Amino acid sequence: MSALPEQPAQWHRVLTLLADISLFIGTRTIWTQAESHRPMVAVAISVCYAAILVSGVLALVVRGVRSLVRIDAVVLVIAVVLALCAWAMNHGGADEAVLTTQAAKELAAGHAVYGQPWPWLFTKGIALTPTVHGGYDYTYGYPPLAPLLTAPLLWLGHGGAPATAVSTGALIAGTVVLWRMLPVQWRSAATMVCLGFGFLPTYAREGYPAITALALLVPVVVRWPRTGQGGRLGAPGVARAVCLGAACAAQQLPWFLAPFLLAGIYAVRRGELGGRAAALVVARIAGVAGAVWLLINMYFVVSEPGTWATGIALPLIQGATLHGQGLVGVSLYYTNGSDRLDWYGHASMLLAAALLGLLILFARRLGPAATVLPWCAFYLATRSQDGYYLMMTPLWLAGAITAPPSEFARAWQPRPRPLTGRYRRPALAATAALMVAPALVSAVVAITGKPPLRTEIASVRRAAKDANAVTRLTLRVTNTDDGALEPHFMLTVGQGMRQFWTTLRGPASLPAHTTAGYVIEPPGGRFTLPGPHARLRLRVFTPTPQTLSSVDLRLRVDGPVKAGRSR
Repeated sequence: MSALPEQPAQWHRVLTLLADISLFIGTRTIWTQAESHRPMVAVAISVCYAAILVSGVLALVVRGVRSLVRIDAVVLVIAVVLALCAWAMNHGGADEAVLTTQAAKELAAGHAVYGQPWPWLFTKGIALTPTVHGGYDYTYGYPPLAPLLTAPLLWLGHGGAPATAVSTGALIAGTVVLWRMLPVQWRSAATMVCLGFGFLPTYAREGYPAITALALLVPVVVRWPRTGQGGRLGAPGVARAVCLGAACAAQQLPWFLAPFLLAGIYAVRRGELGGRAAALVVARIAGVAGAVWLLINMYFVVSEPGTWATGIALPLIQGATLHGQGLVGVSLYYTNGSDRLDWYGHASMLLAAALLGLLILFARRLGPAATVLPWCAFYLATRSQDGYYLMMTPLWLAGAITAPPSEFARAWQPRPRPLTGRYRRPALAATAALMVAPALVSAVVAITGKPPLRTEIASVRRAAKDANAVTRLTLRVTNTDDGALEPHFMLTVGQGMRQFWTTLRGPASLPAHTTAGYVIEPPGGRFTLPGPHARLRLRVFTPTPQTLSSVDLRLRVDGPVKAGRSR
C-alpha cells in the first residue's frame, strides 16, 4: 500500500464504477422472483441496490487511493451477496448439476459412478445430450473432483442443489482469490468479469464442473510466466502445480490449457536458464500436477478402471450431435448438412496443435495470449457452444494484467537454419501458414460435404382435433452415399436439437444407393407445429460415418384440414 499514489487515476475510478454498474445485470429478475417467494432475499437485494448507488457516488468522489481500494472491496462484497441471493432463488441446476449430484450419491453409497445410465434424472426442464447414434447420454462424463466435493453437501436438498452449491462457492472463492492476487488498481476488473456480467454466476447455478476448474486455474494463471523463476518452484510454484492438477481432475477444459502454459513456461525459463534447467522446471510442474490428478482419480482407477477411463474421455468420444455458435452452424443452418462431420473434430484438434506450435515458434509475440489461444480451437469443433469461451474469460483477464509482453521479452524461440538469414520473415510466415493449413483444409472439407440422405415426406398423420399437431410421418429416404447408413430422425425448430423420433417401420441400416420407406413417431406421440414464421427442419443423423442430412418442412396449415393423413 505504501507504493500507491496519493490520488487515484481516473481509469481506476472508471473501472470501479463499471464493476459497480455491472452488478445491475440480471438483479431485477432475481429480485422479482424473490419478492413473490422469499421476501427476506428480496430485502437483501434491495439493500444491495442501495449499496450499489452509494458505491457509485463514492467511486467518483473519494480523494485517496486507499479509499478507492476500500470501495473496490465493497463492490466485491455486494457482488458476492447478490450471487448468494441468486443461488438461494435458483439452485436446482441443469443436467450437469443433477448428474454430479447423482454421482456424489452413488459415491457415498459405495456404488460405481462411471458408465451408469441414470435416465430418470432427465425430467422436464433438464436438457438431454442427443448423440448421432439416435440416443442420449445419461452417464457421468467428467473427472471425479466435483462429485468428491459434492458428496459432503448432499444434505442440502434434492435435485442439483449440492452440486450448484459447490460450483457457486467455487466461483465466489475464485473471484476473491483473483481479486486479491491482482494489482490493487485492477481488482474491480475481477469483480466485473467473474460476478458482474451475470453469465458466470448463471453457469455456477447450473452446476457446471468447469466453474470449479476455473476457480482452481486462477492461481495457476496469475503471473504464470514467473513460475519456476530462477530454476526453483518454491512454495508458490508447487501450489500452482497442485491447483493445475486439481483443475484437470475437475473438468476436461483445463486439459487444453495445460500444454499452452507448460510450453510458455518452458520458453520463458529456457530464455533465462537454458534448455536443461527449463526442462527440469517443466518436468517438476508436470510431475506435481500429474501426481495430484492421479491422487484424486486413484479410487476410481482402482475400483472401475475401464468405465472411469471411458467416462472422463466421454465428451471427446460420445458422438454428441452438432451444437454451438462456431463453424458447425454452416452445416446446421446454412446448408442441408454434410457427409463429413468427423472433419470438424479433425479441424479442431489440428488447430489446437497448430496454435500450440505457433506459441512455441513465436513465444515472445504470442506468449501474452496463451490463456486465450486454446479456446480458438473450439470454434471448429462439433460442440462449439460459447460456454467453452465464456467460462474461462477470467483467465484471459488474469493473463492480460499479470503476463504482459515484457514477461516474454527474452523467451526462447526455436529458429532452425531454414528460418534464419536473409529470408527469415517470409520463411516464418510460410511456416506459420503451413502449420495452420491442415486445420483450415479440414474445416473446408467439413463444410463442403453434401447431405448423403435425400428425404421426402410421403404422408403426414395429424391429431384428430388439431391439424397442426403431427402424430406420425411417413418418409421416403434415398441413400446417395457409397456405404450403408443408419438413419436417426428428429424435427427441430430454430436453433438447437430436440429429441429423436421413434422409427416404427423401416430398415435399421439403409444400403448404399437404395430407397426405403420409414414411418416415424414423435416423442410422447404428438408434435405441435410451430408458428408460420418458425423454421422447421427434419434432420437425419447417422453415426458411422457421422453425417447430417436436413430438409426444411412446411407442415403447418392455417385453414381447416381433415384429421388423419395428408400430404
